[in-house]
Amino acid sequence: MLKLVGAVMVVAASGLSGLAVAGNYSRRPKELRSLRSALQILETEVAYSATCLPEAFQQVSGRCDKNSALLFSGAAAELSSRSGITAAEAWEKALEKYYPGTALKSGDLSILHNLGGSLGISDREDQIKHLRLAMEQINTETTSAEEEAARNVKLWSYLGFLGGLLIVLLLY
Repeated sequence: MLKLVGAVMVVAASGLSGLAVAGNYSRRPKELRSLRSALQILETEVAYSATCLPEAFQQVSGRCDKNSALLFSGAAAELSSRSGITAAEAWEKALEKYYPGTALKSGDLSILHNLGGSLGISDREDQIKHLRLAMEQINTETTSAEEEAARNVKLWSYLGFLGGLLIVLLLY
């Protein structure tokens, strides 16, 4: 009886591990689409409302997906703290807090770092160009992430449970 309980626990643990990896593959395209949508809102705020960056970040955080809202509300809080930091520094600090809780890869983070370097240092048209470039790059990454998820979600889901079964068979 004890062996059966142990076998079930091994299969369950490895299966859940596989599902966790599969979950990251399926979360990444959603997070990228959410970021792109938030950047579109930011572009609208910058282009048509001519809103200052702290207020624009706050507007975006109130109107976008809750995961992306953390990035923009963090940047708004950093800029509003009156500590004398630039928009790029506020963006970087917000990214440091935001990134660890996401399924994004380093290439995605690089896009966001590059965007942050151009925020608040140029005129409105130049910032709009940088926002559009970041959105295009995120579109490319989203397509890649969707293809990767289509290939790997089922693989890791099955691999986790089958790996657990293999371990049980090898042990008994």
